[in-house]
Amino acid sequence: MHYQLLDTGNRQKLEQAGPYRLIRPALNAFWAPSLPDSEWKKADAVYRRDSSGGGAWQYRNRLPEQWSLEWGTYTLTVKPTGFGHLGFFAEQYANWAWFRQLIPTMGDAVRTLNLFGYSGVGSMAMAEAGARVTHLDAARGMIEWGQENQRSNPQVPDAIRWIVDDVNKFCARELRRGVKYNGIALDPPTFGRGSKGQVWKIEEDIRKLLEMCRELLDLERPYFIVLSSHSPGFSPLVMGRLLQEILPDGVVENREMSIPESTGKVLPAGMASRLVGGKKMAFSLQN
Repeated sequence: MHYQLLDTGNRQKLEQAGPYRLIRPALNAFWAPSLPDSEWKKADAVYRRDSSGGGAWQYRNRLPEQWSLEWGTYTLTVKPTGFGHLGFFAEQYANWAWFRQLIPTMGDAVRTLNLFGYSGVGSMAMAEAGARVTHLDAARGMIEWGQENQRSNPQVPDAIRWIVDDVNKFCARELRRGVKYNGIALDPPTFGRGSKGQVWKIEEDIRKLLEMCRELLDLERPYFIVLSSHSPGFSPLVMGRLLQEILPDGVVENREMSIPESTGKVLPAGMASRLVGGKKMAFSLQN
């Protein structure tokens, strides 16, 4: 069974997540739904936010604690969380495909780093393309989830190093060790806490992290950075300007991430900026 975004509207999205139909918030879907109410009423569960900023699932039918579905060429484990997440961000599928296209053009022994790596799909895409990947997340549960996803996808090589750590501490340690990477992906949250309670605020910390990313890149070879975000104020142009300031010799593409609907329309779902650079980098950002 596959994932499909069926419809959006009234600040909600209707999703077919494998055998189960779900309704979750889509706070930028100000328009009216395209499908009739009868389709929305078939949902097995609805996630509703409350005034405190949290939320909870309301179940119309009993759901298992977890199940599997297909999306973006991968078999993924789904677990409805207390935050309303399912365990993957469907809008990232274009970046996964981009990794699979880009990395084979970058030469031998490509090493990549996936920061705020979540449940590992981006890391799997990089590994499948031939990279040796370091996957970092501050939550041990997400690392275990990512490892479970990797076991469900035998086409992905065993080339992922899974690490639980605070992103700033890990990058600083890699710099002291003199470690270099050829590509870095990061999808930072607006606010978060590290493995030992360290506080992350994107508006205060992102530039310092990008500066460390620059120092971690091997600029004598082809390299890339992919920065994505769902944070208010971080438009594609803002992120692209940040990347261009950090790596002025690179070429930047800014884009709005989206998820296709069964209606033929699309749901905007976050922003991304991609930068490529380095000697002999001929890959087109328009792929």
